[in-house]
Amino acid sequence: MKKFALIGAGGYIAPRHMKAMKETGNVLIAALDPNDSVGVIDSYFPNADFFTEFERFDRHLEKLRRENNQRIDYISICSPNYLHDAHIRFALRIGADAICEKPLVLNPWNVDALEEIARETGKTVNTILQLRLHPAILDLKKRVDKSPKGKKYDIDLAYITARGHWYMISWKGNISKSGGVATNIGIHFFDILQWIFGGVKYNLVHLDEPQRAAGFLELEHARVRWFLSIKRDDLPQEPEPGKPVAYRSMTINDEEIDFSCGLTDLHTKSYQEILNGRGFALQDTKPSVEIVSTIRRAKTIGLKGDYHPLLKRSKD
Repeated sequence: MKKFALIGAGGYIAPRHMKAMKETGNVLIAALDPNDSVGVIDSYFPNADFFTEFERFDRHLEKLRRENNQRIDYISICSPNYLHDAHIRFALRIGADAICEKPLVLNPWNVDALEEIARETGKTVNTILQLRLHPAILDLKKRVDKSPKGKKYDIDLAYITARGHWYMISWKGNISKSGGVATNIGIHFFDILQWIFGGVKYNLVHLDEPQRAAGFLELEHARVRWFLSIKRDDLPQEPEPGKPVAYRSMTINDEEIDFSCGLTDLHTKSYQEILNGRGFALQDTKPSVEIVSTIRRAKTIGLKGDYHPLLKRSKD
């Protein structure tokens, strides 16, 4: 049984980490969040200690280590994107391995700095790249790996997940904290695309707004038109009552790849892989971080060239 601590217990994704800890037979010792709406902890680890101040959380973990010889094995990080780097460093410095939500960091040079600290401490940094474990994505990678040398695929990727006014008021609406919409909701997709279809040849951005972004990626084995949005108006059709207010589509040479099912169990699979020494390491994350970092700094070119069809619709 491994001992876990959790940073960022009050967010949307934290319960999936708690569930993964429990389902892999481990225990949450302590959790931290500046907000105290964290009653969900009781569903998984009612005996976990909870803190709203980092200093007390830090002191508690140090006390456990020094007085009770109760070392934390892993720190899971579900804090806002811009804090991931600091919280990973904290985990490594107290002698724990880190498990961090996406995006690992906002800039590629942060990956290199973390790698140096990981070498110094002898600890590991694992990233949740759960789509790499999805059966449909694994099947696609196998098919592409077996394709003729030099084959190029045409891909349309769209992900629209409607968010209310709260989104732009929260840290997610602050590009310096979230990295912008392409980073916050798009990085998993960019990760699997470069993982399957190879490195980036060039990266064009047609649109980059606070609530949506679109562009074109030329990969070694694919041409990708992508569109990402949190605007309800961008949904191709009005969602049915009680159904998720989201649209997810990836077509490859006009074939739809369906990976909408089974997403909620992938954190547990990710934890199983990490605990078995097969987690996704720092260098696995760097290509997708480079993609979104380039998007963030790129000059938009407007409706020119090969752009996603939903982009034209959203502008009409």
